[in-house]
Amino acid sequence: MLKIYMWRSFMKNCEESFTQVLNKKVGWIPLFSVLVSAMVFTACDPAEDEIKLGYVEWDSEIASTHVVAAVIQDELGYEVSLQSAEAGPMWAGIARGDFDAIVAAWLPATHEAYWNDFADDVVDLGPNLEQARIGLVVPAYTPIESITELNDLYDELDGRIVGIDPGAGLMAATEDAIEVYGLELDLLEGSDAAMTAALESAISNEEHIVVTGWTPHWKFASYDLKYLEDPEGVFGDAEAIHTIVTPQLQEEHPDVYEFLDKFYWTNEQIGEVMVLIEEGMQPMEAARAWLEDNDETLQSWLN
Repeated sequence: MLKIYMWRSFMKNCEESFTQVLNKKVGWIPLFSVLVSAMVFTACDPAEDEIKLGYVEWDSEIASTHVVAAVIQDELGYEVSLQSAEAGPMWAGIARGDFDAIVAAWLPATHEAYWNDFADDVVDLGPNLEQARIGLVVPAYTPIESITELNDLYDELDGRIVGIDPGAGLMAATEDAIEVYGLELDLLEGSDAAMTAALESAISNEEHIVVTGWTPHWKFASYDLKYLEDPEGVFGDAEAIHTIVTPQLQEEHPDVYEFLDKFYWTNEQIGEVMVLIEEGMQPMEAARAWLEDNDETLQSWLN
């Protein structure tokens, strides 16, 4: 914010100086002076642009979006606003232009329905992270290996699968899995935070639980977990998380567009940011701490 404040102060001083020149009672102002003054006035008046980023309230997307926001704000000098939403409103927002970009598009499977609805209204810059995965997750001590065995643990699981927000593609895939595998369990709607809290409670008491899960997520670094086998392929193969922007971003803010086009990192790197947040740092604080320790990666995004 310091950079933005300095620009505003500088701009204000330039405007006042230029106004004083125009208000002087001189007979005429040479054309050269007018042109130079106009150029200075234009240079002193950069548009106070704001870059709007949307994201879903998943730990991975909180981490990636705040890292992107920190770079756009601290390195490129823009103000940044962040807006969390469920997956459907997030996609509708980027399609309408309510957001300039999202770095939280799970393709080709998890957000397939949203891509089919809005592909014509957005620009896909490609993956910013690969080897993402979704599925049903249980503690490693759970005595089953496949989704087909879940009904055998109906009582131990309290007859439920602990899910996240209802608009997530992962929830839609889980609904499909319940039907395909003939599961007797009910899907419990909630949030990422509620899901991880339930998982932590169950593990601390050595109880059984099945949750909707995805990688990357800090829970895999904190607990010994496993994905249940999905022989019917309901949850699909490994996915990628894509960066999606509005069609006008490249023309209006080419520096932001270029950075977002180059933004790419690994599961290990995003995991480091998620762990910092889980350990108590605020997301933007964690993002800046990680960027400070990973300047080579930062420069590769900006170069």
